Amino acid sequence: MKYNSGQMHIKKILIIAQRSNGDVLLCSSLINALKKNYNAEIDLLVNDDTLQIAKILDNVNSIITFSYKSKELNRLNQEIEIARKIYKKYDLSISITSSDRSIIYCWLASKLSIGAIDNSRYKSWWKKIILSKSYLWDSNEHILLNNFKPLEKLKIPYFGTFDTPQINVNLRKKIQSLLDENGIKQFVIFHPSAQYWYKVYPENLRVKLLKLLSTLKIDIIVTGGNTSIDMKIKKSIPKRDNIFNFIGKTSLEDFFALSYLSMAYIGMDTMNMHIAASQNKKIFAIFGPTNLKMWSPWSNKINSSARTNKALQTYGDNTIFQGSLACVACGKAGCDDLGIRSICFESIDPFDIFETIKTQLVDDKSIC
Repeated sequence: MKYNSGQMHIKKILIIAQRSNGDVLLCSSLINALKKNYNAEIDLLVNDDTLQIAKILDNVNSIITFSYKSKELNRLNQEIEIARKIYKKYDLSISITSSDRSIIYCWLASKLSIGAIDNSRYKSWWKKIILSKSYLWDSNEHILLNNFKPLEKLKIPYFGTFDTPQINVNLRKKIQSLLDENGIKQFVIFHPSAQYWYKVYPENLRVKLLKLLSTLKIDIIVTGGNTSIDMKIKKSIPKRDNIFNFIGKTSLEDFFALSYLSMAYIGMDTMNMHIAASQNKKIFAIFGPTNLKMWSPWSNKINSSARTNKALQTYGDNTIFQGSLACVACGKAGCDDLGIRSICFESIDPFDIFETIKTQLVDDKSIC
């Protein structure tokens, strides 16, 4: 039996987002729209490696986690425990991810279940049967627009904006104190790392770009976490009076406040880029093989994202740099899909990036 939202009073909602940090962050607008419409308790079911970002989102009541790290012998117990926690405990369940597991969780959680499905009869026929409503996951549309589709199924209006989580006043004061201690006033963020090496601008080009940027006499805060990739990049950051190497020194929550207080974001196409975009910061993003249509930074200024691959393009306050090779953007995990190296980065000249940033941040008098 198919249901619609008018047939039941919705007090509890489960949103299932079993993919990356970016997917979890980019469901913030969906969560806020559901909260505004139903004033319901909203729980999240996410992978445990995205828990940190899930905790930062507004209007989330509680979080259930799934771990791929569980040993095979414990995997069944984990599935049973999650099923027990969610089984028919909700009035509405939404899966923004189309994996078999996510859809089954969605179906178990509520009589009114809405889920993303792939454009494949072989993969999706049974999902259409068990779900109350389904929508097509479209890789040619931005992730934010994909995440708005459940609202269309529920006939809930939305405004096409990317909501940013609120920043605690005490956190903002803490970060402001950190800036004051280091004598940092106006600054840009440079975020050189990513979850995988194939999304990282090569070291020789990265170092050249940082040295060029340091000549602008703008304070530059280099950010990053504590992963092996971050730690290796940390060692290569050039020493300059106006470059502050904060890699490994600040948390993800701290980054929200740093980004909020910054002038602009310069760096890779990571979740950090999306955080800055949600705060309407100037974005200078260096893209490799990533699918631009789905993962380019969203512009709240024009309610749009990038739609085509170009060596250089600007829309709203966002500027994207891409390689000039014919294969861009392939959408693979680097060349040969091995997750190691993306040759397309090597065709992006750091001097071109520098000149564009100089024009937009200095020559147009954005800095005063």
